[in-house]
Amino acid sequence: MGKPGLFEDTAFFTSVASLGDLPASNAEVAFAGRSNAGKSSAINALVRRHRLAFVSKTPGRTQQINLFRLRSGALLADLPGYGYAAVPLDLKRHWQAFLTRYLATRQALVGLVLVVDARHGLAELDLELLAGFLPSGRSVLILATKMDKLTQAAQRGAQRNIERALAAAFPAQARQVTVVPFSATRRIGVETAEALIGEWLGVDNGEMPMRDPTPGADRAHKEKAPRTRGVSRGPKRPR
Repeated sequence: MGKPGLFEDTAFFTSVASLGDLPASNAEVAFAGRSNAGKSSAINALVRRHRLAFVSKTPGRTQQINLFRLRSGALLADLPGYGYAAVPLDLKRHWQAFLTRYLATRQALVGLVLVVDARHGLAELDLELLAGFLPSGRSVLILATKMDKLTQAAQRGAQRNIERALAAAFPAQARQVTVVPFSATRRIGVETAEALIGEWLGVDNGEMPMRDPTPGADRAHKEKAPRTRGVSRGPKRPR
């Protein structure tokens, strides 16, 4: 038998509605994206499960951080989707502030997976999220989803458009970002994404790092108040 993959045996861990309720974690990868970008479908494709992350017919339904534990002990954080028009404005603002604080203060966070609909490219809210995160120096993986809905020529064009938008908006930090063409239904880009996230978590060739052997270390408990990383607003984007 082959060695188990990074996401094999991933299981739901807990949900939190406030940053103070986040459990302690040694390593964490966050998934973010607009409410209709296909974030839940991308997570399900990576973990090879149909409904681990809930796929709602009503985008914007998730209003908390859903945490999943990988067999390595690392956590996968499914962040609330943002930007859906049917959500009240005050709730949109609340989610945006919630996401910004999480990304700026979560000490265990090793990288961000941003899910973007390849047909539409980077939206203003995506760029705002990146502007707050990239100055921290951590890596970003952009999954350009729904590639199966485009021709091969259009797929290449969609990827180039995202890469050009990144270079224009963040010329000093674009190298921190990797754009991967992705399709949950056709499983395009799944192995590439898994390998890159494995690098972030220090997992190579399916080998899992040891869990913390301290008694009780695997139980959920509240994390001490996080220290701000001093994330700046990032470079201004050309209008």
